[in-house]
Amino acid sequence: MPPNTITPSLLRRMACWLYEGMLLFGVVFIAGYLFGTLSQTKNAMDNRHALQAFLFVIFGIYFVWFWSRGQTLAMKTWHIRVLDRDGQPLSQGRALLRYLWSWLWVLPPLVVSWGFELRGGEAIVIFVGWIAVWSILSRFHPRQQFLHDALAGTQLVDTSPPKP
Repeated sequence: MPPNTITPSLLRRMACWLYEGMLLFGVVFIAGYLFGTLSQTKNAMDNRHALQAFLFVIFGIYFVWFWSRGQTLAMKTWHIRVLDRDGQPLSQGRALLRYLWSWLWVLPPLVVSWGFELRGGEAIVIFVGWIAVWSILSRFHPRQQFLHDALAGTQLVDTSPPKP
């Protein structure tokens, strides 16, 4: 890993994460409209699992494409770039691996909520609690990276312009 790379603060990374979620609303809206139009779905509950699979693929295309170019729009806004361990841009294969590992942010609470048939507030508490635990775990990594980045062989680096 290059010695001149600085990991962005946890607060900046989480702010970027939240901003990314807001931007994904637009992606979901367009993809959902496209899916509904192409599948002629009249009721939101019809083809629900097919829509979820479709969105999984669309999110994968979105993130792999942007990460292999270094940044999503949210990452550009927050001056964060994703690189491999050697400080090089991600290949599409490495970006895909990072996308798959990043599902550890949401899959465990979804599985727990589904397994215990939790609804509403209980599921939200589990989800928010897991996100807090998952993000705090980065404090134990030698370079403060998230676990999915360590597993994928990637790193988030600070690209803030120098202060005058």
